[in-house]
Amino acid sequence: MQTLLKKYFGYDEFRPLQEEIINNVLEKKDTLVIMPTGGGKSLCYQLPAIQLDGLTLVISPLIALMKDQVDALKANGVSAEFINSSLDLNEILEIQRRAQKGEIKILYVAPERFAVEAFRKFLETVNVQLIAIDEAHCISEWGHDFRPEYRNLKKLRQDFPKIPVIALTATATIKVRRDIVEQLNLQDAK
Repeated sequence: MQTLLKKYFGYDEFRPLQEEIINNVLEKKDTLVIMPTGGGKSLCYQLPAIQLDGLTLVISPLIALMKDQVDALKANGVSAEFINSSLDLNEILEIQRRAQKGEIKILYVAPERFAVEAFRKFLETVNVQLIAIDEAHCISEWGHDFRPEYRNLKKLRQDFPKIPVIALTATATIKVRRDIVEQLNLQDAK
């Protein structure tokens, strides 16, 4: 992992807890990550995504953040794309075609996408190996940024019961943490 960390991200060593979290993800275990902004949460799913054979699906509510993440990953040689409302249908279909051919390692999507039946059908045609849910506190009614669209993410566990889920947030009270685990049906999450 140290080699991939240096090659793709330019770091010589992990920040506290990153390596432990990454190992947990690579062991295909559900994980809840609560780390401050700037603490290196994204690396906890991006590095495993590079190592895993298939696609890592990242749910993110922020269009600007998706673009920044994808641009940074591409600059580092990682095949990444996003699907959100800033793209037209032809662009979305092209990205989906590339994902089906295994040409994309990390695909960022907005939570609203899961309300679209055609998108859920598309997911059945790709080799999803990891699901990362960024800003996971948005799923909780008790969270400060509750977004009803996040409740659709429950369907992910039904559609991909054997795929590990990593949920990430910078802030979550004990009540919100419990709600995240329950709403996402995380199994024995560390």
